[in-house]
Amino acid sequence: MIIPKNIEELADYVDHGNNVFFFTADWCGDCRYIKPALPEIEAAFPQYQFIEVDRDKYLDVVAEWNIFGIPSFVVVKDGEEQGRLVNKNRKTKAEISEFLEKVEG
Repeated sequence: MIIPKNIEELADYVDHGNNVFFFTADWCGDCRYIKPALPEIEAAFPQYQFIEVDRDKYLDVVAEWNIFGIPSFVVVKDGEEQGRLVNKNRKTKAEISEFLEKVEG
């Protein structure tokens, strides 16, 4: 999991590569629930880089991307959104894997 140091680094990941943006926050119980499964998900989808985006650090990005709940996942390839799993519900490993398979589809 890559954690951008600043908005410029985050923007570079948006513009370049095949990336999954994982929107999270320290205080989010549902985020803490899914975090232990993320290394397995990353290993199952090596075609993606996984980028952790702290919702509180990047509030402007969260607003611009219409992220209304966390944890949320947005797939972006070379600046173009490919798909999103954005809602207020707790995510499961199976749900995230199905989403990524469908995006790859």
